[in-house]
Amino acid sequence: MTTGFAAIPNSARYWITGARCPASLITCLSPDYKIDDGLARVDLLIEDGAISAIEPGWWPPTQDHNGEIDSFYHLDGGILLPRLVDIHVHLDKGHIWPRRRNPDGTFMGALDNVMADREANWTAEDVRARMEFGLRCAYAHGTAAMRTHIDSLGKQIEISWPVLAELRAEWAGCIVLQATPLFGIQFALDAAHMQAVTRAVRTHGDGIFGCVSYMIPELDKALDIVFRTAIENGFDLDFHVDETNDPAARSLEHIAEAALRHRFAGRILAGHCCSLAVQAPQDEARIIAKVKEAGIAVVSLPMCNMYLQDRQAERTPRWRGVTALHELKAAGVEVMIASDNTRDPFYAYGDLDLVEVLREGTRILQLDHSGNDWANAVARTPAKIMGHAETGLLSPGGPADLILTRARDWTEFFARPQADRTVLVDGKAIDRSLPDYRELDHLMNRTA
Repeated sequence: MTTGFAAIPNSARYWITGARCPASLITCLSPDYKIDDGLARVDLLIEDGAISAIEPGWWPPTQDHNGEIDSFYHLDGGILLPRLVDIHVHLDKGHIWPRRRNPDGTFMGALDNVMADREANWTAEDVRARMEFGLRCAYAHGTAAMRTHIDSLGKQIEISWPVLAELRAEWAGCIVLQATPLFGIQFALDAAHMQAVTRAVRTHGDGIFGCVSYMIPELDKALDIVFRTAIENGFDLDFHVDETNDPAARSLEHIAEAALRHRFAGRILAGHCCSLAVQAPQDEARIIAKVKEAGIAVVSLPMCNMYLQDRQAERTPRWRGVTALHELKAAGVEVMIASDNTRDPFYAYGDLDLVEVLREGTRILQLDHSGNDWANAVARTPAKIMGHAETGLLSPGGPADLILTRARDWTEFFARPQADRTVLVDGKAIDRSLPDYRELDHLMNRTA
């Protein structure tokens, strides 16, 4: 028997015993499981890279299961998670900070400097190297699936989408990689642009279309074009929405109305939705009701939004930048949190680590006193929205793709970064070594 963080048994069949797992992520839960603070005590049988059985945990493991002697890995009460799902990232922007910073930390500073860097530097070689660097980070941290936005303007359409397709194929079996286009809603009024983006998504994409939605005079007309494009091509939709603290920004309501107007049957995901949190209570309630009716899911990006929103020089920010996530969830809207940007002008930090996102999201959004199922927000729920419902769960017959930690409860889990976690893919521990930033120095116009 092994204890602590000894090596995972080198066997096609072994037990992980003495684990705790969020009950909301177990598909075979029964009254036999002991549950504390939303964490169920479980034992898992791993066979040939899959979870063969999930049973109520037996502590201490003084006897073998069903009279069979197998290899054991005793987690000693540690929290076990499925590999996680990051539904809103920007791999193509990642890691440009050393060559293109945000001079004032504002949203417009980010927008202007990413645009300048894109025009100057985003060749296929540059985009591929940075995207692959981000994928290696996410994989090492325990991400199973992610959706990345791809900047889709002008020449970049023909540069980035083929790179995305190549990386998706190369990373198959390691990370499920989806992509959706990103461009300002005003470009939906440009027929040539819409044809080019639609062609790229049909050729290289995953059946997801989207844009950045904000208040322009022609918003409803532009949204009608986007929805018609999605319906004609069988696309789902993914929007960046109202990334501002201006209460006059209500494009989320317009998106909901467009979905209802078009009787849209596909999935719709709305990211950010920051201005929803600064609406008058009656306006917030009205918008949330329309979002629920339209079947729109919402993802909050807590770390990036807290970094950018309400930033003014020499002034302490007055709000955290996040959307009304508790209210959305209470209304029955599917809600998630995700990484967003990584070491670029929109967010100078981050490492595509969903354990960090869950930890910081819990603090920023005060999730810790509002139910015990928030792990769904980085696992079960985004997997469902991505169309990969088997991911982000513990299920008999499902893949043995797991994150093992030494933390025995949520306070231990959130108090430390869990840098000593073990990640299993198909039941085997992966190399969690992170890529060195120096690998990108040749792209940053500086000597190594």
